[in-house]
Amino acid sequence: MQFRTLLFFALMTAPTMAAAQDRDYCPDRPGIGTPACTMAPGRMSFETGLGDWTLSRDANQRDDVLLIGDFLMRVGIADHAEVQLGWSSLGFARSRDRRTGDVEHRSGTGDLMLALRRNLVNPDGSGFSAAVMPFVSLPTGREPIGAGDWGAGIQIPLSYELSPVISLEMVPEFDADVNEGGNGRHFAFGDVVGVSTPLSDAVTATAEYQFRTVREPGDHHSEHLSGLSLAWQTSDRFQFDIGANAGLDRDADDLEVYLGVSRRF
Repeated sequence: MQFRTLLFFALMTAPTMAAAQDRDYCPDRPGIGTPACTMAPGRMSFETGLGDWTLSRDANQRDDVLLIGDFLMRVGIADHAEVQLGWSSLGFARSRDRRTGDVEHRSGTGDLMLALRRNLVNPDGSGFSAAVMPFVSLPTGREPIGAGDWGAGIQIPLSYELSPVISLEMVPEFDADVNEGGNGRHFAFGDVVGVSTPLSDAVTATAEYQFRTVREPGDHHSEHLSGLSLAWQTSDRFQFDIGANAGLDRDADDLEVYLGVSRRF
């Protein structure tokens, strides 16, 4: 009786396990955009930003923010769906008044992000792939790392393999962003467009452009950002990455440099 039960369980789970093994690893990292692929059922991806430094400055002030341990956990719950849990475990901020020279140091943790990604076409990301991803952020951190209030939004990741060496991406996004003061929300929307190409069997380069339009009370503006990243998959379950983003106007952050690792289980 026990043997029959074990045999039945093995036969029922074998296709799912085989599909999970056959699906290529598709981490969220690196880059500005979000992939349309999802994790196979029962598989998990743990992705960590080892370091993320952002510089923002104007005529009056310079702000430096360093994040350490920016975690994202993705779990496949169906053939075309996954859930995500993200959290910035530690951040340090330094603000310097460029007129007086006064410096302020602050530290803290970030907010908790919960998301559901539902793929609509090709969950492995091959060919043309599309997904919808609603998400919500919960104010578990404190300023300047946390936003101070809850926020929400939805992304629509799209990707297309134009050829064996060229892949295109587009990620429209609509958000209820938290106001700068940490209370209430405003409407923001934007898009990311990018192109990826393999430099070798293991290394992929991605160039991206992002624009965002922010409708915060008393401060309506648009931000433009460019990005370049490299991903090195050392195996079918492990990846290193490094990248940099540069602001293209005065409303965007001036510079961001980051590196991280991703591991599939």
